[in-house]
Amino acid sequence: MFKLPSTRRRDGGQDEGHRTRHDDAPLDDAPDGPTAGYAGAMLSALFLVVFAIAVIVPWTVADSARQNTYAEAQALTEAFWAAGDLPETDALMVRGALREYTAFVADAEWAPMAEGRLDEAGWAELDALRHDLGELPLKDRDQIDARDAVDEQLTTVFAARRQRAVDAGAPLPFGVLVLTVVTAGLVLAFPVLSGARPRGRVRLTYLLMALAMAVSVYLVFSINHTFTGPLGVGNDAFRTAQQEFARVP
Repeated sequence: MFKLPSTRRRDGGQDEGHRTRHDDAPLDDAPDGPTAGYAGAMLSALFLVVFAIAVIVPWTVADSARQNTYAEAQALTEAFWAAGDLPETDALMVRGALREYTAFVADAEWAPMAEGRLDEAGWAELDALRHDLGELPLKDRDQIDARDAVDEQLTTVFAARRQRAVDAGAPLPFGVLVLTVVTAGLVLAFPVLSGARPRGRVRLTYLLMALAMAVSVYLVFSINHTFTGPLGVGNDAFRTAQQEFARVP
């Protein structure tokens, strides 16, 4: 005779044969339990990824933009030197235009770049200079070579100015800024949401973490615009070019 499996019931009702591993798993409702620990680590990792993107990309753009401003200013200086080989009247005209453009960029144009654009007057000044340069009544080969040298440097100025326009209009996508704020807030709120209640010295540690998050978010927003803010690219290169002009005989 075969015997049927036992159907004795434990804990007042469930068949022993129908028990599963989940019935024996402990409840995980502790703030320092595995679920909270895993979720907290994932949130922290997500914040670090977003923060890295939000910092590295603008920082790279700012570094490239800074080098580009020096390239533009250097081309202006070289053009100023080359103009000295033109006839005196023409040299004064070209150098005067270069001074005006450099002063315009350093003073009037830098503020509008905070809005992500370049002033159209700067393009007009360069176009007028290039046109006047092509209309000069030159008589010998040396003068023509001098004009070509100035024109070559103006080509570099145009290219650097176009790149400056791109850099000025290339802030972080709005979604990255939102994710930075949201993930920072989640990292701060998670310990409380998971049931932790900081007390005593632990509260000081929590406040230090909140301060670090606030500084991180501020850093992201402060370097978002290439030419503004405490970490933005300044007009030092063009100020240096103006000083160079004064030393050119």
